[in-house]
Amino acid sequence: MTWNEMQPLLETASWETLRMVGWSTLIAIVGGLPLGVFLVLTDRGGLLQNAAVNKVVGQIVNIGRSMPFIILMVALMPLTRSITGTTIGVEAAIVPLAIGAIPFFARLVETSVREVDHGLVEAVQSMGGNTWAVVRKVLVPESLPSLISGATTTVVALIGYSAMAGAVGGGGLGNIAITYGYQRFETGLMWVTIAILAVVISVIQFAGDYAARAVSRKGRGSTTPKLRLLRNPAPAPAAAVEPTKAS
Repeated sequence: MTWNEMQPLLETASWETLRMVGWSTLIAIVGGLPLGVFLVLTDRGGLLQNAAVNKVVGQIVNIGRSMPFIILMVALMPLTRSITGTTIGVEAAIVPLAIGAIPFFARLVETSVREVDHGLVEAVQSMGGNTWAVVRKVLVPESLPSLISGATTTVVALIGYSAMAGAVGGGGLGNIAITYGYQRFETGLMWVTIAILAVVISVIQFAGDYAARAVSRKGRGSTTPKLRLLRNPAPAPAAAVEPTKAS
């Protein structure tokens, strides 16, 4: 197969992969971020401590994370058909990709939020802040660099999942690699597909790392020092002693 024959196939497949991964990442962040924060809040010592709820939700997340993606795609075919009207194509692949990524990202969010200094939470509470204020002013802002890194990891994982989706007609670069590279023995096309995936993953990883570092640098000198100052106020200056007049 010549490059002129490969080019239109690769362009279409690349856009399909980006579309699948983009929408799946958006849904995973919207669903996984509150789920991960909820797991922290309901855990032992959390602001909404509830052992029973935390255990049930945690088990559901664990099941979602542990299920192989190919099996998940097959298991979700009835749901995919009810939502998109089909079980093949880009739109159909987005459903299992997003559902598989939500528990994955939720655990990353949970790990990031747990690293926030509990003293900052106490500082907001001492100022009369409720649970929502703690989440909005402390938990999410303070863990933002780690959350960006977690989102980057999720995007990279989704690119791998999207390639597997091509095995069952999901479209994208994975479908090209299997249909042409494997089934039709177009080895050159398969290696080009691998190279494109490697470049895309490298660019996304670099962008995510850069964004995390930029947010971390920008965060210095923002809310954290102020909250630490409120938690550990500086001692009041000693009263000046008037010098006694010599008699």
